[in-house]
Amino acid sequence: VCSSDLKNALKHLDQLGVEYEYIDIDDDEAAAKWVADHNEGREKKPTINIEGEILTEPSDAELEKALRAKKVLQ
Repeated sequence: VCSSDLKNALKHLDQLGVEYEYIDIDDDEAAAKWVADHNEGREKKPTINIEGEILTEPSDAELEKALRAKKVLQ
């Protein structure tokens, strides 16, 4: 199930021109466990790993800040 937060994050990444790997946790048991492990046992979407920094349901501003901090985005 694709949440509005997930759709917004993917759209924002696309608009910024950031390459990413999308993993559907509904189809990947190991990925679902990883997400739950980083969210107190809950499957929150999106959960984004930016070079070791984990963001859960970030706003566009939070996402951009993390991308700039990790030098993924200039």
